[in-house]
Amino acid sequence: MADSVKKDKLKVGLIQMSPVWLDRKKTIDKVCFYLEKAARENCHLAVLGEGLIPGYPFWVEHTGGASFESDVQKELFAHYLDQAVLIERGDLDPLLKISKGDKISIVCGTIEAAADRGGHSVYCSLVYINAGEIINVHRKLMPTHEERLVWAQGDGHGLNTYPLGAFRIGALNCWENWMPMARTALYAQGEDLHVAIWPGNVRNTQEITRWIARESRSYVVSVSGLFNKEDIQSATPNAELLRDQMPAVCANGGSCISDPAGNWLIEPIVTKEGVFTAEIDHAMVRRERQNFDPSGHYSRPDVLKLKVNKERQSVLG
Repeated sequence: MADSVKKDKLKVGLIQMSPVWLDRKKTIDKVCFYLEKAARENCHLAVLGEGLIPGYPFWVEHTGGASFESDVQKELFAHYLDQAVLIERGDLDPLLKISKGDKISIVCGTIEAAADRGGHSVYCSLVYINAGEIINVHRKLMPTHEERLVWAQGDGHGLNTYPLGAFRIGALNCWENWMPMARTALYAQGEDLHVAIWPGNVRNTQEITRWIARESRSYVVSVSGLFNKEDIQSATPNAELLRDQMPAVCANGGSCISDPAGNWLIEPIVTKEGVFTAEIDHAMVRRERQNFDPSGHYSRPDVLKLKVNKERQSVLG
């Protein structure tokens, strides 16, 4: 019985942090610092926010991002591309080393320069790492609002779930979590630990986290980043313009965890940087699935069925 109970439980670490904005190497160093801290606290899973490496494109909204042939926007995009993550180059190897050595799984938001799409567009890519290996790379299906001026559209290749202890984990970026069919694609694969990553702001997480938990009867882990005007480095192109135009606070966090009944395990955390932990218990999932299982006894596949295209999209056929 003791072994059974132990196997049901998983310790999760929410890493809420600001990046060393638009500096890939320094941000990775900071991420590794917090991953090692999460490992020392015996976390089995550590989660970081959307686009954290090297940072969310906060400048677009505040500097005329839609201006055509803008030198400012071109300079910032070129810098963003230079600092983006190229997985094939081994940029994430420091995270893989920690995952393998400390036996910790990682969900991390990145800005990916995709070699298989020419390498000159960037994708908001959610990377899942387990046992020192990159298991899944999910490119955000639909960039939101001003993000569309910077990020390319992803595809369904990464809409997957994976076993993690007694759980089956899946993850989505930011407003993908509002997409009913994207959620359903994960539910249908047995997801019972849903990870939602965000650039930051409690307004994004305080309602939807518990709502998805109730819909799916799953644990929901929402993790956000932080970003203040003071995080703009002098080496960033147009740094003075950015400091002049951007608000004091762009991202105030809001990381949290809900249990499958919609109760808070960790209420939304605002402004604080650090590792915040909670233990989750798969027995709670099984209890809540008694009256509602979205892809099991409460589904009607004879009436309603979802078709998912999981091919990695390419210009070449």
